[in-house]
Amino acid sequence: MFYEVEAKGHVRVHPTLFNEDSEIAILKSLNEQFNGFISKDLGVVIGVVSIKEVREGVIIPGDGAAYYDTIFSVLSFKPEIQEVILGKVSDITDFGAFINIGPIDGMIHVSQTMDDFVSFSKSNILTGKDSKKTLKVGDNCRARIIAVSYKDISNPKINLTMRQAKLGALQWIEEDLKRVEKKAASSEKETKEKKK
Repeated sequence: MFYEVEAKGHVRVHPTLFNEDSEIAILKSLNEQFNGFISKDLGVVIGVVSIKEVREGVIIPGDGAAYYDTIFSVLSFKPEIQEVILGKVSDITDFGAFINIGPIDGMIHVSQTMDDFVSFSKSNILTGKDSKKTLKVGDNCRARIIAVSYKDISNPKINLTMRQAKLGALQWIEEDLKRVEKKAASSEKETKEKKK
């Protein structure tokens, strides 16, 4: 889920930015410092949205840069367990698929791709044995987050599943809806014929 979070901290403004307006220089410095920042509390920071307050700057002798105490807002992506997300398959391996869900990729183990025995082909496609459903790079999917780990803070792990109704590649969901609509229409037609 995406959040706008208010933060407070000291920002270092390099002397090369002194010729710019102080708010623009501080915003550039904050973005340089926080874009892509990852933490368990914030998730993945997308960027600095706005500066709420800037206090007087301080220059530390021997450094030359200015330091400002600031309050600012960041936009961050923090994956939540049980959250349903949309993404695009970015890679397929023999053990599963990777789905781009914004600033990071989540992983779907081969056993979590569908309710079927799944095989991996050399052309990087996962195929269901009975359903004949396929999953390939570029497919848009709906998945549910089942685990999030920040053990390696520079590379958080997100595990996904598509083994649930209304989850999976979007073309599977559309095909299932058409099948259900067709069955409902057929059932309605039979009911009308019985009443005659």
